[in-house]
Amino acid sequence: MKDLVFHHIGYATNSIKETSSFYLERGYKASEIIYDEVQQTNICFLTKVGNPTIELIEPATEKSSIHKILKKNGVHPYHCCYEVEDIEKSFDQFAEDGFTPLFRPVEAIALDNRLICYFYRSDVGFIELLNKL
Repeated sequence: MKDLVFHHIGYATNSIKETSSFYLERGYKASEIIYDEVQQTNICFLTKVGNPTIELIEPATEKSSIHKILKKNGVHPYHCCYEVEDIEKSFDQFAEDGFTPLFRPVEAIALDNRLICYFYRSDVGFIELLNKL
């Protein structure tokens, strides 16, 4: 897949406020916190010119998959997100390349309702795909 363009790194956190303070003290700017009803998470993007965008993902309920990730591994970066030209085509290619899809593409409220999907492969970890505008 040559059309992958890095978009952000996602951190699982118990508290956006606590985790973001480290980055805010170092010159990052925070977006508003967005509630994602589908994923049952709160999401905040941190940006700083010349640095990667960081997405902080906090569980909003015990049913959130982030809650399970945090329980197992604590606060940590857990996925990289890449933009792709055609998410359906990329979905098929990732599946052919041995990645396990977590779900079919869905709209992501925190990313302007653009389509996203997640994949996992044990030698790579979690990858999020984001359809380009």
